Amino acid sequence: MVTSAIVNTYPLSSYTFGTKEPKMEKDTSVADRLARMKLNYTKEGMRTSVDGILLRVNSQVQEHNHPHILLLQIGNTFCKLPGGRLKPGENEIEGLKRKLSSKLAANSPGLQPDWQIGECVATWWRPNFETIMYPYCPPHISKPKECKKLFIVHLSEREYFAVPKNLKLLAVPLFELYDNVQRYGPVISTIPQQLSRFQFNMIQP
Repeated sequence: MVTSAIVNTYPLSSYTFGTKEPKMEKDTSVADRLARMKLNYTKEGMRTSVDGILLRVNSQVQEHNHPHILLLQIGNTFCKLPGGRLKPGENEIEGLKRKLSSKLAANSPGLQPDWQIGECVATWWRPNFETIMYPYCPPHISKPKECKKLFIVHLSEREYFAVPKNLKLLAVPLFELYDNVQRYGPVISTIPQQLSRFQFNMIQP
């Protein structure tokens, strides 16, 4: 794990993007997802998930090197951070690396990104089998249904990303995410506050 208050960011031109086979979602609706979560809970207990916050900068003049977060867009509107559910007993860091590779790495072993996992910047809790999550576990909840952790991911200067053909990789500026709960939901829209203690060091190759 990389522990640093300084996050190096690189322009989009530092990275190469390709595509790979579609990564189909296991659920076709929110209701299906919650039903599957409930079924898995009876087998494995609380769901533990990890997401990665990947940053880069937009060097266009109008953006003034403002940090951007990489999000995966599913369909026309739904966006999410790359990551996902851990296997029972799986280490958080190794699990996040596995999930990042599944979502964003090429199938070739020689093109695997060097995932440098940084600090956990947020922990969210799902008290019930519902869509709402909280940045704390409500005191009356003794058996939460999900714990989600968000980690900074430090990117190297040069990387190759392979995006599933049915998904779109977006670079969204922090100012668009801030307080935009209606568009991005509470987890993603509060990332700017969680990153406020970090210093972004923009590096031009």
